[in-house]
Amino acid sequence: MSQLPSQPTDSNSSATTDVTPVVALKELVARLHREQNKIQDLLSSLGFALRSFNNLNQFLELIPLMATRVTDADGSALFLYKPNGQVRLEQLHWQDSRQRKNIRKALETASSQIILPHSTAPLATATGILDDQMHQYLGPDVQVFGTAILVKHTERGWLYVLSRDPEYSWTDTRQKLVRLVADQTAVAIENDELAVELRKKERLDQELEIGAEIQRRLLPRQCPIIPGAVLAARCKPANRVGGDYYDFIPTNHNQIQLSNRIAQKVGRWGLVIGDVMGKGVPAGLIMTMMRGMLKGEVLHGNSPAGILQNLNRVMYADLENSHRFVTLFYSEYNPQTRILSYSNAAHNPPLWWHAATKTITRLDTLGMLIGLDANSQYENAQAQLEPGDTIIYYTDGLTDAAAASGDRFDEENFVTAFSVACSYYNGPQEIVDYLFDQVQQFIGNGQQNTDDMTLVVLQIQ
Repeated sequence: MSQLPSQPTDSNSSATTDVTPVVALKELVARLHREQNKIQDLLSSLGFALRSFNNLNQFLELIPLMATRVTDADGSALFLYKPNGQVRLEQLHWQDSRQRKNIRKALETASSQIILPHSTAPLATATGILDDQMHQYLGPDVQVFGTAILVKHTERGWLYVLSRDPEYSWTDTRQKLVRLVADQTAVAIENDELAVELRKKERLDQELEIGAEIQRRLLPRQCPIIPGAVLAARCKPANRVGGDYYDFIPTNHNQIQLSNRIAQKVGRWGLVIGDVMGKGVPAGLIMTMMRGMLKGEVLHGNSPAGILQNLNRVMYADLENSHRFVTLFYSEYNPQTRILSYSNAAHNPPLWWHAATKTITRLDTLGMLIGLDANSQYENAQAQLEPGDTIIYYTDGLTDAAAASGDRFDEENFVTAFSVACSYYNGPQEIVDYLFDQVQQFIGNGQQNTDDMTLVVLQIQ
């Protein structure tokens, strides 16, 4: 019996047909696993670097290296935009050390040709120019792929991946990985800028605290002892440095040479309160300048009106340049005669509580703001005080204090509260405490007033 001829068998073809899908699947799984490991390693490395490096430059040195490795490229370049509009090559990584110098030179030459457009022009224009320059100076053998560094939706630079491999392709995975590196770069830049701002704020806070401490020391630490009278005062700035001012000034050299706490039978005391328009450091500086000048004017022995007139002339130029003005009420109390001599430069008139009649009079004279007109004239006036009478000096921070509803404490409420305090409370300190409590209750407990508040109370025994 004859046998049929055997069919030729192609073992290689059969093996290829059976094995190829399995091998391909294994290779795909292995490649995905490698890419997944790359992403995990990338996230871990960048996260560690962000936590560990205090210096932004140290972190930026890693960026081109990471971008090169996760994309299997020959190198990577990080460009950042500078405040002056220039584009600078910040960091470069290139695998072949022999070519690195030439690549760096080409990239630096490319970026040096570019000045960013004004903020009104599209940044895409600058990016296109950078791409063209890089292609020109790197040559046709180097492929260039890039993604923007975005900080708060603002383009701050570009991260490029470079390859000499003609088969190199810019796959979705590689784009995502470079985008991830670029985003971490943006986070690092933003964190560094926030840290710089924080350090500036800390320095400013320290300077403000020093200014506030100096100002606290310039205000009277305690009220002087004046025969036949009792004093109390409080100043509460809205900010750490305020523009309110009050002082007790001895009017002759003998009082200065002795302690302010020593009673002087013949000495008059200057009682002054003022308010610089505005708040914060500028107002505090003007207040400090005015304090020194006023003390010098008082020692010349002029009347209250003469003191304000001279002070206005001396300070006019500086106040005009700073576009600020000062309200000021200056008075002198003579303990022997119980006469209060005074003059007002547009400040809130102090209130005079008459103990005998339980009525209130305002102490006021005509006069313009200090610094408004170099030739301003001021008036003198006097008040004969009697035992039990009370004078209160105040700034408009109390009468302008606002509640959450927007209502103001206003002068009428302040006069009523002062009348109640003089009728039912003993001593200037209790009057001061009561009035501050009334204002605080009006604006709301725990709420901060938006303006400085100052009170000085003089009570005749």
